[in-house]
Amino acid sequence: MILTYIIIAALVGGIISVVLAATIAWRVQPKLIPLFVSYAVGAMLGVVFLDLLPHIFESTTEYHAVAGWILGGILGFFALEKMVLWRHSHDHGAEFAALSHEPSGVHSHHAVHQGNKSAGWMVIIGDGFHNFTDGLAIAAAFVADVRLGIVTAIAIIAHELPQELGDFLVLMHSGFTKRQALFWNMVSSLATLVGAVMAYFLLQAMQAYSYIFLCLAAASMIYVAIADLMPGLHRRTSLKDSLAQFALIGLGVGSILLVHVFIGH
Repeated sequence: MILTYIIIAALVGGIISVVLAATIAWRVQPKLIPLFVSYAVGAMLGVVFLDLLPHIFESTTEYHAVAGWILGGILGFFALEKMVLWRHSHDHGAEFAALSHEPSGVHSHHAVHQGNKSAGWMVIIGDGFHNFTDGLAIAAAFVADVRLGIVTAIAIIAHELPQELGDFLVLMHSGFTKRQALFWNMVSSLATLVGAVMAYFLLQAMQAYSYIFLCLAAASMIYVAIADLMPGLHRRTSLKDSLAQFALIGLGVGSILLVHVFIGH
């Protein structure tokens, strides 16, 4: 029965968070997506510094190894993005410049859907790592106590929703269609189920190494937020755009804070 509870919690929890995020994200007009990427920056950095890193430091005392894995992850994602860019012959800087300076309306819509897809792939990969570690947490909690497992699953759904919303906005900003964004977010959500089932059978063996997946997830989100998204925000320099960016970044961080205040980690 414990394994059944784990599978249901991991599968249903992932589907709920993705569907709710998609429902919200799909109501955003394409021409507003570049602006709402500010929210994604705040949400991703909020998840990293308020969720992932504290959990890492609570789960291990290998602080030098943590720093090394995060550094290696950032450099690794940089190299991976380079390979993606080389393969598709895209100019990273030119695409974001076009996206940032394109006027509103039809041309803006076109620019969004010709964005840098490598940023979207980084989000999918990072989200997969994060979902995998969520699966580890769900399995460990259910093995300890069914009630604790249910509470943990609810908390994970709650803190996944703002992150998944940010992911949808980033994917559409990067050139994915709505259907593609939904499909790939569903695929990455399956990592929760994979992590949960693996953890159920190999929990003791994997527990000592689970922090590595958290480090790589944190590295991916830091890299995407700072290297891929923030440069585009800097190209919009008007006071109105800048104030909106600050407000939405704060909203992204604040949504993560609310989860910790009302739900807890």
